[in-house]
Amino acid sequence: MKVNDIVKVIAGKNKGTEAKIVHVDTKNGRAMLEGIGLVERHVKKSYLNPNGGKKTIHVGINMSNLKLVKAAEFKKAETKKAAKTAKKGAK
Repeated sequence: MKVNDIVKVIAGKNKGTEAKIVHVDTKNGRAMLEGIGLVERHVKKSYLNPNGGKKTIHVGINMSNLKLVKAAEFKKAETKKAAKTAKKGAK
């Protein structure tokens, strides 16, 4: 599974819902889904975050709990040679 694939959650609290993959953590075997697994973390005041407060982050769902519904579109990259011939034909 990769980014922009549509998956269905087959186990857990969000069972039966479909969502798009936003990020994949291959090291831990987790996927972050759009709108699912969002939690708020309290952030301490710091130089980078002078006000502190709450921050919404994604919590990953284990890949074994996901089922692929629709794979992302694969677009083949145009080669330099094909681009060059297309330019010559346009003149």
